[in-house]
Amino acid sequence: MAPRTPSPRKSVALLTGLAAAGALALTGTTPAVAQPGSAAAGATTVTPAGHGFAATLSGKATLKSGSVTVTCSVSTSSGTVPAAPANHNPAGPVVSALTPPTFSSCTTSMPGVSATVTTSGSWTVSMQYGSPIVASFTVPTGGLVVKTSGLASCTVTAAPNGPADTSGTWTNGAPSKLAFTGASVPIKVVGGFGCPTSATSSSFTATYVVTDTTDPAQQITVSG
Repeated sequence: MAPRTPSPRKSVALLTGLAAAGALALTGTTPAVAQPGSAAAGATTVTPAGHGFAATLSGKATLKSGSVTVTCSVSTSSGTVPAAPANHNPAGPVVSALTPPTFSSCTTSMPGVSATVTTSGSWTVSMQYGSPIVASFTVPTGGLVVKTSGLASCTVTAAPNGPADTSGTWTNGAPSKLAFTGASVPIKVVGGFGCPTSATSSSFTATYVVTDTTDPAQQITVSG
């Protein structure tokens, strides 16, 4: 990663989430866990097979790119657990397609600067059973764009050169949760004064609750 030019401690922030639902373009650290698809990957099963699910932001999501931080309070995405037998992988993750996560009610910490977040393309989430359970979003090329306006007009594009993965952790529960803490994704920043144009990665922090939309009495669960 290219070193950052020191900048004033002002921040503009977003959210993915998920995704990206945005979500997401991200610098930070991710938990030291085995990545899905690695040689050490074991079996993974996601249930209920064929059920739809919704991921809804709990609290706020932040996307930090250099001195710029954007905070969003609304973010959602949805998808479907693969039908059997594709909901089980004997030696790796189970992958589900997602709708591009949406992000709204976004603010910045810089006076006079507003932000909008748009997402597009084919997003996916992969679940790898383990300790912890790893959940990785794949952001498609240019699949998340943050634009600021006002005193600083910047465009931050996530995954500018190809699809990029950002890893978090999954916790089974009622409802289950998907959390990202400083998850990193490559970015490209263009703009004038106040824009972190030297930043090459951004960090994403958010927690989503995941509910079963086919049968709300059941829970989306990841096991071995």
